Amino acid sequence: MGVIAELVEEIGPLWQERHQARLAARPRKRAVGAGAKHRLVFVDRLLATLVHLRHGVTHDVLACWFGVDRSTITRAIAEVRPLLAERGCTVSPGVRLRSLADVVDHLGASGTTGIVDGTEIRVRRPAAGRKDRDKFISGKNKQNAVKTMVVTDGDGRVLFCSPTEPGSCADITHARQLGLVRLLADGPAVEILADAGYQGLGAQTGGRVITPPHRKFKKNAPDWYEEMHERQRKAHSSRRIRVEHGIAHLKNWRILTRHLGHREHMSDTIQAVAGLLSHQQTADLTSARPM
Repeated sequence: MGVIAELVEEIGPLWQERHQARLAARPRKRAVGAGAKHRLVFVDRLLATLVHLRHGVTHDVLACWFGVDRSTITRAIAEVRPLLAERGCTVSPGVRLRSLADVVDHLGASGTTGIVDGTEIRVRRPAAGRKDRDKFISGKNKQNAVKTMVVTDGDGRVLFCSPTEPGSCADITHARQLGLVRLLADGPAVEILADAGYQGLGAQTGGRVITPPHRKFKKNAPDWYEEMHERQRKAHSSRRIRVEHGIAHLKNWRILTRHLGHREHMSDTIQAVAGLLSHQQTADLTSARPM
């Protein structure tokens, strides 16, 4: 209940402010505030959104639970979800990371290692005849998906989730589009661990992005080299595995196992989940520290 109270206190005024702005933005025959009142108060709107994100409960079921029409639930989630996405990821009480630049600055200031990886979320197949229909087909999983880039720290705590791109976008292309190369090349000296999908970024960032070692022997490699290469690869993998744990925690939210809603809502959805998850992870770390 403490987390719910914090969310109500934080985003409740923002929701009220935007609601009043929408009312005042269009021509009216009656004063703002006249007419029927909300049957679903803000706390219930927030609860409906959290249940939808965490458990993937449909709008129809939520409407039955709260005793309102389905369109009311749909409108409530559409209003609250962007507010949750704008909160960013919590790294300490009162400190939020809302952009990739904030993450790079935080890693540089704290001297911690960051880990980056891409993950895909399955979505509905675009309608037949749509011009960019093939863009959503993932070459790796052979399914319709959207892709996001996740950054965690060395403990697997989520620091950033990017806006989504169609599933055909390569991991390294997505990172370049987000400006990761420029931020690392011009920013503080940080260490970013990545998998083989990001090979090439190391040379472009002055060695700040560390990927698995290349194979120097394509065929007939000597035994000593195979042993050394395998040892180096496992050492890198054991350090990078924490990002997989962070992604697994994200995918525990049912809304991200397979998204059946509009694909254009996925960016807000995953950023909202990342912010809520990081808030809980930070609270758990704070409570676990010895007094």
